[in-house]
Amino acid sequence: MRAPLRSPPGPRADGHHQVLFVLAECVPFAIALLVLLVEFTPLHVLYTGPLLVATPALAAVTMGPKGTLAAAGVAVGVSVTTASYNSAWGTQQVYTNFLALFLVSVASFLTSRSARTRTENELNQVRRIATAAQEVVLRPVPDRLHSVRAASMYLAAETGAQIGGDLYDVVQTRYGVRMIVGDVRGKGLPAVRAAAIVLGAFREAVHYEADLVEVVDRCGAALHRDAAVSGAAGGAEALVEGFVTALVAQIPDGRHIEMINRGHPPALLLHDGAVRSLMPTAPLPPLGLEEFLGGPPGRTDRYPFVPGDRLLLYTDGVIEARDGDKTFFDLAEAMVTMHDHTREAFLKGLHQALLRHTRNRLADDVAVVLVDRCQDEEPRPTGGPT
Repeated sequence: MRAPLRSPPGPRADGHHQVLFVLAECVPFAIALLVLLVEFTPLHVLYTGPLLVATPALAAVTMGPKGTLAAAGVAVGVSVTTASYNSAWGTQQVYTNFLALFLVSVASFLTSRSARTRTENELNQVRRIATAAQEVVLRPVPDRLHSVRAASMYLAAETGAQIGGDLYDVVQTRYGVRMIVGDVRGKGLPAVRAAAIVLGAFREAVHYEADLVEVVDRCGAALHRDAAVSGAAGGAEALVEGFVTALVAQIPDGRHIEMINRGHPPALLLHDGAVRSLMPTAPLPPLGLEEFLGGPPGRTDRYPFVPGDRLLLYTDGVIEARDGDKTFFDLAEAMVTMHDHTREAFLKGLHQALLRHTRNRLADDVAVVLVDRCQDEEPRPTGGPT
């Protein structure tokens, strides 16, 4: 079952804001054009000096220092042209207009430059905070864990963001290598919070719960607890709006892999040059929507996973990436094409292929975990949690 995931941002909303921004940038130059029309028509009896003086100030609001200088230059050019056309040189009004235009232009330029510097400093601070948050929530995946090697990649669709509603982790435990890939329905800070809740529950449960089903149940219960803390009414609404699709896997001793799929896109397994989609035997609802289970919490599915195999866990941002013709990205084909690549080279190539396919316009976050099965090592100890 494919659960309904968050909707990618619509191009109509983005285009609307871009149009408004472009119109705002055109206002100072439109005013200069209006002044020319007035001065070269019988309407020249109107006093247009204050209109030109306002152009640098208006430009400083939306165009930055360079745009402010350009608007001031246009205003000066219009003033010189109209003064020459009306033979107004030598009058007190002309020099007063030029003095006012000069003072407003200087003040607007300094204000715009100061605002730009302040904005850049704030953005740099936000990026540092985002980097720290990413390292806590989405920590690096270890390269070697017992008999597997792993690598991960995260791409945030939102410009300037480094973390969103996608999540992943790979942990070595006494029960085997356990991993999770998930996708929160929602955006912004609520999605980051839900991702952190699920990951926190997963990272604790994997070391103490022998049954993989119990690990998944702990993750779902964590979402319910957070909703309850938020309040009876508000919490229930937050839970419905913030459910999480997740794929939890375990690689124990032996040559197989166990999985529980909670409404998430199925993993892909590359074996002998062919890609197989590891579909669940029974559909299960996402985390946070346990009331729709309609029975027992389910069981794990088991698939062969032998040395030389490659496993790919991902979020829907990969397979739902579209090109200009609305064609979805073919992840299985990319996996076959790059079957002989190292993990790092594969993730780099996948990143470049996604950007080419979408023309650098990802509509959704992307999280990918790549796991290669190596030769079996000595059995893991069966003592306490690692």
